Amino acid sequence: MKNYLVPLIVCMFFAVNFGYSQEMTVDDEITLIQEAFGNDKKMIVEAYMDLPESIASAFWIVYQEYEFERKKISRDRIKIIDDYLNSYNSLGEYEADDLAKRSIKNDIELSKLHSKYYKKFKKATSAINAAKFLQIDTYIHNTIRNALQQELPFIGEN
Repeated sequence: MKNYLVPLIVCMFFAVNFGYSQEMTVDDEITLIQEAFGNDKKMIVEAYMDLPESIASAFWIVYQEYEFERKKISRDRIKIIDDYLNSYNSLGEYEADDLAKRSIKNDIELSKLHSKYYKKFKKATSAINAAKFLQIDTYIHNTIRNALQQELPFIGEN
């Protein structure tokens, strides 16, 4: 399954990322990316989870709640990346410190969200299904982060 997911996730992200107009604000761009990616992500999760009908509806109710909260964290992550790209040529001590702290805080918020929703998914379905969801969600996040990292310049790189 993983062999098929990596290209799909990366293509999905970059297809949405390059499809917007230059006149859009960062918030507009984020909304567009999240809307397009959200539908594709749900299809990936649905295929991976392969839930029986008896628990599927309970799972998807929790999933919708999770995605609502996750989108705010994702929005903040994209803004951090945008701020970095807009300032990395003139990055000073203050800016580097601010970006690093915001990035660490964002990672912690995502971990807290996973912890909170693991309990909710477990209650709605089972520990196995909750763990499966966290596994695929983490895989998706890490795949996107790795693809982005490949494109982002390192501090001090010209």
